[in-house]
Amino acid sequence: MKERFQGSSSYVASRELMNTVNIAMTLEKPLLIKGEPGTGKTMLAKAISESLGKKLITWNIKSTTKAQDGLYVYDVVQRLYDGQFGGHNVDDIAHYIKMGKLGEAFQSKEQVVLLIDEIDKADLEFPNDLLWELDQMEFYIPETKQTVKAVTRPIVIITSNAEKELPDAFLRRCIFHYIDFPDEKGMEEILHVHFDHLEQDLLNQALGAFYWVRSLPAIEKKPSTSELIDWIIALQAGGIPADQIRRTIPFAGVLLKKDKDLDTLRENL
Repeated sequence: MKERFQGSSSYVASRELMNTVNIAMTLEKPLLIKGEPGTGKTMLAKAISESLGKKLITWNIKSTTKAQDGLYVYDVVQRLYDGQFGGHNVDDIAHYIKMGKLGEAFQSKEQVVLLIDEIDKADLEFPNDLLWELDQMEFYIPETKQTVKAVTRPIVIITSNAEKELPDAFLRRCIFHYIDFPDEKGMEEILHVHFDHLEQDLLNQALGAFYWVRSLPAIEKKPSTSELIDWIIALQAGGIPADQIRRTIPFAGVLLKKDKDLDTLRENL
């Protein structure tokens, strides 16, 4: 019987999201997760890893990341250095081949969860450059004339903040799920995961204020879940009475990170 993801004690997942994860695992396809910041895209991979008892390998994508970085790196500089100063057999090229995150996942004897985080940060060709490897679960190393093939197919989770559109050829190979920003009831569940004890009056007032701030049309960067969690900690530490939270929005700089947004808040209080 195939393993199934049923959520975890540290992650609140909707039934639809859990079903999508399990479909992706059954079809052995990458799962592409989109959603605005703070909806738990990155944390999903960790929750799957914990729930199924599998190692998590994270490949954090940057604007300078190339697909090759995830496969392997041939350390030519170190080989030249060793050739000049000795200490290693420079004829053994394999000694200078270092696996990237994808290569590491392929070589693992046990199935792992591979998170390719924020794929849309890289250039437009990056997703296309990974098509063969993600389809066939193998890649070729010309320096050693060896093919690295996945011992066990990893569970691949890919996140995107939708900063740029991904190529159609890449999208066709993925199972897709968009995580909606949670409503107040869903957010309350998330907060109870992060706080052992939270005074109900403070919780109600903080949630009401938080969603009111998010609803202001002129707010450019809406506060996310992580900022709400930090704000509640600040409210508790500052001993702010619950009845003042909505009227004054104390410690607004924890929620809002732009001058324009803080000005908008002041105009609406």
